[in-house]
Amino acid sequence: MRLVLVFLTVLLWAAHGSTAEPIRIGVLQFGTVNWELDVIKRHDLAQKRGLEIEVVGLTNKTATAVALQSGDVDIIVTDWIWVSRQRAEGAPYSFVPYSTAAGAIMVPGASKVADIAGLAGKRLGVAGGPLDKGWLLLQALAAQDSGLDFAEEVEAVFGAAPLLAQQALAGHLDGVLNFWHYAARLEAEGMRRLISVQDMMAQLGVEVPLPLIGYVFDENWAGQREADALTFFQASREARQTLATSDSAWQALRPLMKAPNEATFLALRAGYRDGIPRQWGPAEQAAAEHLFAILAKIGGRELVGRSDHLQEGTFWPPFQF
Repeated sequence: MRLVLVFLTVLLWAAHGSTAEPIRIGVLQFGTVNWELDVIKRHDLAQKRGLEIEVVGLTNKTATAVALQSGDVDIIVTDWIWVSRQRAEGAPYSFVPYSTAAGAIMVPGASKVADIAGLAGKRLGVAGGPLDKGWLLLQALAAQDSGLDFAEEVEAVFGAAPLLAQQALAGHLDGVLNFWHYAARLEAEGMRRLISVQDMMAQLGVEVPLPLIGYVFDENWAGQREADALTFFQASREARQTLATSDSAWQALRPLMKAPNEATFLALRAGYRDGIPRQWGPAEQAAAEHLFAILAKIGGRELVGRSDHLQEGTFWPPFQF
């Protein structure tokens, strides 16, 4: 009987694998999501389930959005604020979480700045532009805790993440709000973490670790290929679990990480592991609604568009853990 069940399973796997089209994932060429996709490929986490993945390298965040909107890829990585805005305009995109890692404010190791109030009057680099989620949250937290208007009282220098990291190390900035992997690299170079974006969220009343970025796709596409989509997201979770527990898996990733030394390698590994979502369900989605309200108040229509509330369907219902 067991032999028959195994035989039927193999037949079903073969049939699924022979008919399924590859899932096309659009990613930044040097983004950290490539680490996860490399683990999926290296360990056959999707292929053993009968699913092929095609990775499409793209040059910037705008290019990933255009590729999804034009149908050139099936899935990209971006934030759920963008998803909600698109849904308010009639585009049926949906979101599955990828990481809770969201960056941090880094200051020189010898800096006398002890808290965010100490940034008033200082020159702060901000990666991601005036609508960067971390910058908006920092403004909200400064207003809540100290009554400070950071849009007026901080000299924000907006720029590309790698350039701002260089400027911070060169001493041209009093601090820098940068993406998590740049913050990890700066920490390895001796800079000090003042506050993380996740800590900002917690102090603003978002009580659970919340992913800001995730896999985004057209829900109609996912409805047509639900089994394949779930297979990919399960493989993704398995890859993250591998990276959470296996140091040897990280050794294989070293060429992709471009870590110049052991300290940077270890900081990147720790930062990635800290950002692995542990749970995704009603509590996290309720927290996202609270965070949306905070961000919408500061960022306004430039950030959320026509969406004055988090749109229903922003988070893909079939996938929770």
